[in-house]
Amino acid sequence: MDVNDLKGLYAESTKRMGATIDHVRHELAGVRTGRASVTILDPVHVDAYGSKMPLNQLASLSVPEPTMIVAQPFDPSQLGAIEKAIRASDLGLNPSNDGKVVRVPIPALTEERRKELSRHVHKLTEEGRNSVRAVRRDANERLKKLLKDHKISEDDERKGLDEVQRLTDNNIKQIDELQKKKDQELLGK
Repeated sequence: MDVNDLKGLYAESTKRMGATIDHVRHELAGVRTGRASVTILDPVHVDAYGSKMPLNQLASLSVPEPTMIVAQPFDPSQLGAIEKAIRASDLGLNPSNDGKVVRVPIPALTEERRKELSRHVHKLTEEGRNSVRAVRRDANERLKKLLKDHKISEDDERKGLDEVQRLTDNNIKQIDELQKKKDQELLGK
């Protein structure tokens, strides 16, 4: 019996499930809740210097008040391009520039928009849960193969399946918590 095979399997499964949690967390950070947060501008890329660059590489972003984001370009000649990129993004934002900075007011969300965003959150978290389950499926198949190749005993396989299920349950619980938290921000429930 090779204990290293099992340890490697657990480590890899833990790492892959952790990456899924990080991905879901990042995706949810980009969902607008009516409060200003610089992370909602993460998907914005600006045509600058002959290529598309992430906004946060061209400007310093700050939140001076709960419903306003301010983008201070490192190079003032990029003001117009930054404003245009934010307006062209599908975030539904209407930036304005005063010659020095780009101000991005964050409009209040309508009830209908909140519900729509909540459905989007549920879709993102379900994708995360499915990804965790896919890691579980891969790990379980590897355990069955180790048993078939006589590298582990039936008891080790059973323990392995239990451990992989425990990992899966913990990670799905974390995703459920992220979803619940985001729903509370969106719907106030």
